[in-house]
Amino acid sequence: MADILNSAKQNMIQVIDHFKLELRGIRAGRASTTLLENVFVDVYGSQMRLKDIATFTTPEPRQILIMPFDASNAKAIEQALNKANLGIRTVLEGKAVRVVFPELDGARRKELVSQVHKELEACKIAIRNVRRDHNEILKKSKDTPEDDAKRIEKQIQEATDKGCKEADDVAHAKEKEIMTV
Repeated sequence: MADILNSAKQNMIQVIDHFKLELRGIRAGRASTTLLENVFVDVYGSQMRLKDIATFTTPEPRQILIMPFDASNAKAIEQALNKANLGIRTVLEGKAVRVVFPELDGARRKELVSQVHKELEACKIAIRNVRRDHNEILKKSKDTPEDDAKRIEKQIQEATDKGCKEADDVAHAKEKEIMTV
């Protein structure tokens, strides 16, 4: 029965880690290479992640310089970034692509905060789904004494509350980062 509890805790940790990864993709006014990591570029006849075909540098706080390993891919990278609709401006500079992040205005900051809240709600739903699934497994287990089942169910609920609180804290920190001018 401890396996059910450990499994629930592990799954909740994975949900929170995924949530943190999703929030890394929401920009907060300064250049972040994590925003570009999962952009796919059509090169060599297939879709490849940008981070697999180029290196990134940040010469200024609101700029990223992308240097493709193969200079002939620069145009394809620029097109993929424009198609990704990330709210950035791209400039093709010979063998490199410069990405300029515009200053965030109040309305855009509120949109990003709203996006954080949507991701937070999705995270909490996923945590509650983990709780539900593991409670069902516990109820279907016939060899567990009722007292033990209630105790484990209570511990799963405590893990759920802890996971939701951690997700709230992560979202609050990201919201503060976005709203900081």
